[in-house]
Amino acid sequence: MTDRSPNSTTSRHRHILTFNFRQGRKKARHDEAEQLRPRYELAWSPEDGRLDLPELFGRNAPTVLEIGSGNGEATLAMAEADPARDILAVEVYPQGVADLMIGADERGIDNVRVYNGDALPLLWEGLEPNSLDEIRVYFPDPWTKKRHHKRRIIQPDHVATMRELLRIGGRLHTATDITDYAEHMLEVMTAANGLENDYAGFAPRPDHRPVTKFERRGQGAGRDIFDLLFTKTG
Repeated sequence: MTDRSPNSTTSRHRHILTFNFRQGRKKARHDEAEQLRPRYELAWSPEDGRLDLPELFGRNAPTVLEIGSGNGEATLAMAEADPARDILAVEVYPQGVADLMIGADERGIDNVRVYNGDALPLLWEGLEPNSLDEIRVYFPDPWTKKRHHKRRIIQPDHVATMRELLRIGGRLHTATDITDYAEHMLEVMTAANGLENDYAGFAPRPDHRPVTKFERRGQGAGRDIFDLLFTKTG
């Protein structure tokens, strides 16, 4: 059995965690999710090597990686609206994984799979180069204190890895409601080799990205929302 705890050694890479693990409250219905794991959950460890995405989804289709799917609200909406594409969601919180699996089952959605664990080892060791059509990083942990900025997932080396995993023409889409993080994202992604901004700066919110409760919370607090859309050109 794979150890999915955030402090387990899941990769030969020693790295700083990009998320702040908080043990959420288990809901009564989450016991229902246990029987859904064989259908929806990716049980992976670095020893397993690179994934065969067509085998994982049971078909050969464009694949999207979503890093930090939360409770799956946006994931399910996008999967339902775009059944021709497959979504591999990554979420560290077991409660969010359970919500996503239960929601997918209730809505009859089969183009979603979920990995409960740290995204970075999966990026480094679990995915083939040029295998993804899009990577989505929506509202990642902002790490607002300056001394914690090194924990932000959008960093030059991580973005370089994401670029390698994208096909030519594939897209990296990020979103945040933290102004200085948005500026950092823009700087890092602009400087990345082989990525080109689809817009002159920040992008309008694409119609395919649903507004989630976290985004609504940010808007309610008076924060602006920043999207960035970059395409792999080489």
